Amino acid sequence: MFIPGHLSPDPLADDDLCFVFRNNALLVFAAEGETRVPVRSEPGGLDPSGPQHYVGHLAGRHCYAAAVGAEAPPPEGMEWRDLRALFGRLDDMVFGVAGRAVQIVQWDLTHRYCGRCGTATEPHASERSRVCPGCGLVHYPRLAPAVMALVRRGDELLLARSPHFPEGMFSALAGFVEPGESLEQTLAREVREEVGIEIANVRYFGSQPWPFPHSLMIAFVADYAGGELALQADEIEAADWFAIDRLPRLPHRISIARRLIDATVNEIAAPRG
Repeated sequence: MFIPGHLSPDPLADDDLCFVFRNNALLVFAAEGETRVPVRSEPGGLDPSGPQHYVGHLAGRHCYAAAVGAEAPPPEGMEWRDLRALFGRLDDMVFGVAGRAVQIVQWDLTHRYCGRCGTATEPHASERSRVCPGCGLVHYPRLAPAVMALVRRGDELLLARSPHFPEGMFSALAGFVEPGESLEQTLAREVREEVGIEIANVRYFGSQPWPFPHSLMIAFVADYAGGELALQADEIEAADWFAIDRLPRLPHRISIARRLIDATVNEIAAPRG
């Protein structure tokens, strides 16, 4: 179980988990089938006197995050791995903490100066924020909500592929919430823009933090309500209706897209016995 936190306990411990980032790459041991982050007492662990962010408490161990320079070499036996490449390789809970950690580190690095008056900001003493001593503006970690829509037409599912997906992979439709929109309005707009159809009967499925770089993915199922597929050329490479026994390559099982698809497939298949 992970318990988030902001104020670091005292004293620091040798078995603290250390999430060290070079840009968006995480420092890991990756040998003999095991991929893990270092603890404080190991090479690559954080110096107790150095700058670091307390992230929280995971299964009996405290978690800290920090950034190093863009040219920093990894200690012997360790390597820098892009966080996306660790999706499904790190323990699921550790990957979740890594996602939280990289967002905190990147937010801190990009909010050293006030966006309103240019004054250097300072860490708040009791919450996760940076405060401008010049004009008083408080800077909190950024979060960009995005919605995901899996559209059903009877027993068929609408799946699409972005030009950026791995070869042959299809998924549910997704897009970012714009200012002034509700989640339901975003769903309807994104589906209409990307594939040209209308939806109805929207049902919430679940959510997942997505630290690339600072999103929250909120997933829904919706029913087809009309229209013909007309693909947005710069966003959608292909889209089609798929029977549940003829599905294409799908996203990794740890992703909310895959969980959404799997749950809906099971729901459709259940009455068939």
